[in-house]
Amino acid sequence: MFYQPVAAEVFAYLFVFSRLGGALLVLPGVGEQYISTRVRLLFALAFTVVLTPVLLDRLPAMPETTSDLFLLISGEIFYGLVIGLMVRFLVTALAWGGTVISFLSGLSAAQVFNPLLAEQGTLPAVILTLGGVLLIYATDTHHLMFFAIADSYNLFVPGAMPSFGETAESFARLLAKSFVMAIQFATPFIVFAIVFYTGMGLLARLQPQMPVFFVALPMQIMISLVIMSLVLPAILLWFIDRFEASLNFFFVSN
Repeated sequence: MFYQPVAAEVFAYLFVFSRLGGALLVLPGVGEQYISTRVRLLFALAFTVVLTPVLLDRLPAMPETTSDLFLLISGEIFYGLVIGLMVRFLVTALAWGGTVISFLSGLSAAQVFNPLLAEQGTLPAVILTLGGVLLIYATDTHHLMFFAIADSYNLFVPGAMPSFGETAESFARLLAKSFVMAIQFATPFIVFAIVFYTGMGLLARLQPQMPVFFVALPMQIMISLVIMSLVLPAILLWFIDRFEASLNFFFVSN
């Protein structure tokens, strides 16, 4: 009957939309709360229309029962959320690194709203996260995110049950990698803090009557701002390099 090919065609688009929608829901930049829901939905639909004809040979056949359809769609949504959260963790490393920098530079009290995390954050963390996402889209690196979603159909086989153990292990490795990246971002400030606090401690011992705290805090903030102006471009460029390298996880051969 004529409705069977139509139903199969609709199922293919719905199947692809499930993974794309789950990924675009949490991807940096595209999935932010300040972006209109209609805009995100239209983008996901347009992406689905473009990508579905390319993936038709990899999609499973339309299930015969509603329960099987529900399981397939749920698995695709899960895969989409996994992809989006993995990319989100990489950007969150900038926020973690900025938080460490704020504690070492005396700027932890400077709290502003971070639109990427939808919460209050320290000033260095907000600068790094906004700069990182801006650089991703300014250098067209966001194309890699979309290519990663398309190529994930080779990594995560459509219609197969998700491997929760391997997914949890991948998340743990990526989370550890994000923490390492955050510490690497803050390395110049860690070295500065060790030298600065050691010097202030020696000064406090040599001149006990000197109010070291009132002298040290303005100097700490001023020197930290100078260091930040020098190393901020290098931090963002290094982040883009690591971001691209991390996305290679999704690119596998057929």
